[in-house]
Amino acid sequence: MRSTRLLAVGLALVMVTAGCASDPSLKDAAAVLQKDTQQLETNSIFKNPLKKLRILQRPDKDIPCGKDKFKRALRATADYERVDEPLNAHLDRAQTLMENTLAQVLGYKLEFDFSQMETEEGRFIYGTKTDPDLKVTVYIAPEAPTWRLHAVTACLSR
Repeated sequence: MRSTRLLAVGLALVMVTAGCASDPSLKDAAAVLQKDTQQLETNSIFKNPLKKLRILQRPDKDIPCGKDKFKRALRATADYERVDEPLNAHLDRAQTLMENTLAQVLGYKLEFDFSQMETEEGRFIYGTKTDPDLKVTVYIAPEAPTWRLHAVTACLSR
């Protein structure tokens, strides 16, 4: 009986220690977000000068968000010039292009919101990455700039 308790306590300590060791640090999450920034800048679509990619905030500064915790953020805009087409078709193409970039190039898991289909006021794309925890939100606007991207890490210890 006593050996069973000791074994259970020992196993619990190992699990807690392993869990603490695997927690991502701000440095790890920032590195992933910086890599995402670089991939966005070098992506064949967004490096085209017609897309007017602008990095408004690079993920290189710690943002305080609680008790000794910090996060990093990326903010960017880009434009998708509207050709002679209905607004809904333009938004559909812009949304699909950004969804493909987020999922296939940057590796985000997307949440699909079918209530936004056929919406001409603008649309949102939400995505996440785990290990480390990152969240991205993209607003697709009917006016320029078409894409307004905001990606942020979780609040983490340095």
